[in-house]
Amino acid sequence: MNRREAVLGTASLAIFGSLLATRAKAGDRFEVTRSDAEWQGMLTKLQYKVMRREGTERPFSSPLDKTYAKGEYHCRGCDLKLYSSKHKYDSGTGWPSFYKAQRNAIGTKPDRIGLRVYTEAHCRRCGSHLGHIFDDGPNPTGKRHCINGVSLVFKEV
Repeated sequence: MNRREAVLGTASLAIFGSLLATRAKAGDRFEVTRSDAEWQGMLTKLQYKVMRREGTERPFSSPLDKTYAKGEYHCRGCDLKLYSSKHKYDSGTGWPSFYKAQRNAIGTKPDRIGLRVYTEAHCRRCGSHLGHIFDDGPNPTGKRHCINGVSLVFKEV
């Protein structure tokens, strides 16, 4: 093995390891934990795919995208209050969008998809994947929390 092969091999391992670490679920660090079988038993196939495997629902498929009643949006996995209807807006993307989360409700981490890095949003209590946060939202925050409706439960108040 020459020096060039060693450097390329080491770099490849570092990149691959970084990608795996970013996509891994660290369920042990959350207050609410369940076995994989328990999650599968309480969620539909689509909910499980999105919330536990970081999938995405089809745009414009969630009735919560066009729900504008006064209320609260809770995590489907643990019932933590995540968003208020006061902070919801129509982003035109096909997913429920909010410019602000409730205090101490959302956790984030880098999410590498291909060559791009996004900000993944998850429930800080159970780790369920919610969606992503972008920097193209309205004032006052400039953020767009683009959230999968299947990860949420709406409670009218």
